[in-house]
Amino acid sequence: MISAGDFRNNMCFEMDGQVYQVVEFQHVKPGKGAAFVRTKYKNVKTGSVVERSFNPNDKYEEAHITKRTMQYLYADGDLYYFMDQETFEQDPITADVIGDNVKFLKDGMECITSSFNGEVFAVELPINVTLEIVECEPGVKGDTTNNAMKYATLETGAQVKVPLFINQNERIVIDTRTGEYKERAKD
Repeated sequence: MISAGDFRNNMCFEMDGQVYQVVEFQHVKPGKGAAFVRTKYKNVKTGSVVERSFNPNDKYEEAHITKRTMQYLYADGDLYYFMDQETFEQDPITADVIGDNVKFLKDGMECITSSFNGEVFAVELPINVTLEIVECEPGVKGDTTNNAMKYATLETGAQVKVPLFINQNERIVIDTRTGEYKERAKD
């Protein structure tokens, strides 16, 4: 058990059957009245963020989040199969858990899964992934306006905006946090 007075950033705790992670906290001791802990915390499964004040003596169960490095293997319908690198155990994870990052998953990619009580609630892809462009219109000569972009389809099926000088069959680096083109891949 941990008390609200012991809250620290990134600490996870259980409350009302849900798991929350402390985003921000501040111990407040007003001139009159009792001290309290002003806290901003997020639900680790839904991502919703809430601000609330706690009594420093309130007790909560500490949530132990398990993070594992797993390798993406293949997709079968709405299930995406990942293999634990140490035990070679395969776990199916649904697309809604992976979220928008599902469009950047490539066979053999190593990801970090977060789970609580054996249930995976988040999949983190590497920040930068290198993918090949399978379809892209050629750049028009003379079209050199500032930051002119065009759409390109990647090997995973995702569509991203790339600069006009990028061509089909090139490998590019994508930032998975924003889904944006970063640079040409250095092979």
